[in-house]
Amino acid sequence: FVLLLCLVVAVSIPACTGGGQADSGQGDTVGENKIKVSVTFNAMKEFAEAIGKDKVTVSNIMPDGMEPHDFEPKAQDLADLAEAQILVYSGLGLESWVEDAVQAVQNEDLIAVEASRGVTPIENEEPEEIEEHGQYDPHTWLSLRNAMIEAGNIRDALTEADPQNKEYYEGNYQDFVSESEDLFSEYETKFRSVGKKSFVTGHAAFAYLCRDFGLEQNSVEDVFAEGEPTARQLSELVDYCREHGVTTIFAEEMASPEVSETLANEVGAEVQTIYTIESDEGSGTYLKRMEDNLSRIYESLTK
Repeated sequence: FVLLLCLVVAVSIPACTGGGQADSGQGDTVGENKIKVSVTFNAMKEFAEAIGKDKVTVSNIMPDGMEPHDFEPKAQDLADLAEAQILVYSGLGLESWVEDAVQAVQNEDLIAVEASRGVTPIENEEPEEIEEHGQYDPHTWLSLRNAMIEAGNIRDALTEADPQNKEYYEGNYQDFVSESEDLFSEYETKFRSVGKKSFVTGHAAFAYLCRDFGLEQNSVEDVFAEGEPTARQLSELVDYCREHGVTTIFAEEMASPEVSETLANEVGAEVQTIYTIESDEGSGTYLKRMEDNLSRIYESLTK
């Protein structure tokens, strides 16, 4: 499969030669001198745009609505990657295809950035999570603390590719950190004041957010994502929700709304959307969607 993709990319590369440096030839009128950044999914796009702003052109490799760990790149994805100057991927095994893709495109000037480098990982304990994601929980970007680390790694890559604009990228990074710290401080205070600390969500994606704020998630991913629950599964979830006073069931766009509503009806709860930021769901920037997540979780714990 990889050899086949190499052949396809090799055919496309001659048309792209010389694209690494800006010149006076045709084709430079759109996106002139901008750094070409390929990212694996939406959260990485948000970080790259926050730091690079008008000096970057950012393209998603993975289409919206697809789980990062289920994705396999097509030949056109690799052809686009062959033209990129920077590749940003989250890491910790989430995009298992990245290493093969980088080797296939043979782009010697490509700067590959594992955004989660430097993050303290959370080890998976559940057998299902280990089977799906590997040793570590890969959902690092759903933590404001981690987001600042990931943005810093992207800043460093942009500075390497475009050193003359180092101060520009540093300034954007400092702005991102300042806004992230303000949001973190606001909700650190709020979550410290509430007695309830547990919430229920469909996808086991919020462990890093919980670590930030001393919260506990109860994931019902297998139930929400794979169809109707068994009677035993539903009974266990109902017992958990009643024991912990859960009044809101959080569900992602790709989760089964029928099961969410069934569980909510059983315990007298409501169903609300929560953002994993893997796709371009909702509206606004990364920080806006994280603020929405934190606000909804906080409100659910105060009811």
